[in-house]
Amino acid sequence: MGFFNNKKNVEKNKKEPVKVESLGAKLRKFFSGKSLNEEDIDRIEEILIKADIGPSISYELIEKMKKKSVDNIEDAIDYLKNEMEKYLVDKYPPIERGELNIILVLGVNGVGKTTSIAKLANYYLDRKFKVLIAAADTFRAAATEQLTKWATRLNIPIIKQGEGADPASVVFDALDSAISKGVDLLLIDTAGRLHTKANLMEELKKIERIIKNKGDFIKNNLLIIDGTTGQNAYLQAEAFNSLIGIDGIMATKYDAESKGGVVFTIQKKLGIPFYFIGNGEQIGDIEEFKRHEFIEKIFG
Repeated sequence: MGFFNNKKNVEKNKKEPVKVESLGAKLRKFFSGKSLNEEDIDRIEEILIKADIGPSISYELIEKMKKKSVDNIEDAIDYLKNEMEKYLVDKYPPIERGELNIILVLGVNGVGKTTSIAKLANYYLDRKFKVLIAAADTFRAAATEQLTKWATRLNIPIIKQGEGADPASVVFDALDSAISKGVDLLLIDTAGRLHTKANLMEELKKIERIIKNKGDFIKNNLLIIDGTTGQNAYLQAEAFNSLIGIDGIMATKYDAESKGGVVFTIQKKLGIPFYFIGNGEQIGDIEEFKRHEFIEKIFG
């Protein structure tokens, strides 16, 4: 009896997803049914900035808009959709079947890196790739434990060592295993301790040297960011890009209807494409980033 009562309490206390107004909904709420004047257009700029589009991009968009014949909010939204899509690109990691492809997964703690690795593994398993995981974030025992559970659930091998082991040693063993097993894709988890940049830099450099010395593999550095953290996500992308270089990004937690504006800032200022979006908590909640669909979702 107590168990079922407790279960009911757990269900009762579950938080409902916070519904956040899309950018399009906000614009329509303020300006629907009226002719836009210059003051209204300036207010649109404020709304863009609050949606994490970024001050410089927002200013650029609004200055161009003022030179156009934009009389109402639907015209303004159509203009913004067309212009903002130009900042984005559709690009995906070049994974080749029959070759050893490596995705070095980067990101600060708490962005959903471990779950994202599981989602990526499942995504490529569904496409008949042979996948191996390397648990090279050896400073967080919980990360290795969680990855091990996912690997068991997905029925794929995982290479790991004890807590505090040398991450480069894990990668060395994982490369040997991947080569011997004829693996198509090796997903490598890494530490996310940006507050100790010097140590992290040395660790990542060592991992890169080992990968390079082992062979000429197809490698992508994939950064995981939390899509709800706005400009903090940009700062993380900037930091990791300067540390090691980023080939692509996966944004998590888009099921929370995050503002999404930081995508434009990252692509414009850093030139880093988005590969994937995590849009839920389930293993299959991952989709390729498609700029047109992304724009439509923001202005929906």
